[in-house]
Amino acid sequence: MSSFNRRHFLSLAAAGPLLAACGFEPVYGTRGHASGLLNQVVLDAPTDSNTYILVRELEDRLGRVPRGRYGMTVSVAVTERSAGRTITGVTSRYDVIGDATYALRDLATGEVVTSGKVQNYTGYSATGTTVATLAAQTDSHERLMVMLTDQIMVALWAWSAKAAS
Repeated sequence: MSSFNRRHFLSLAAAGPLLAACGFEPVYGTRGHASGLLNQVVLDAPTDSNTYILVRELEDRLGRVPRGRYGMTVSVAVTERSAGRTITGVTSRYDVIGDATYALRDLATGEVVTSGKVQNYTGYSATGTTVATLAAQTDSHERLMVMLTDQIMVALWAWSAKAAS
């Protein structure tokens, strides 16, 4: 077992120079394109629980600052729909669909430098007790906000790489 772990470690160590040779560079590295976004984005205050989670996740990734170079507005729309029913017609599963629209603006000029819309979905089961169903619903909304945040971050990284070149 330990022999296998050493081989696995050695193969990962050997891959390091190959990644460096292909131009791989961490997005937040010293020369990474997204490092200019760190601690430079002031997010607008959240308006509801979903937006609160999304803003919290964005601040975890970008930094929470009172002043910066950019301002960001995010709006979230969430809908739930029945995804499964029992023979008696009781909904047993829900899909939670979320859209997040964002705009990153330069605070000095007020100009929107990039904007977009991302969409994703998740679901939860409604077959347990009332408390279990409410916990599943809350968890589903939080997971959805994390997924939307990930998509927004990918779009911001792509924009920052494009803007830097």
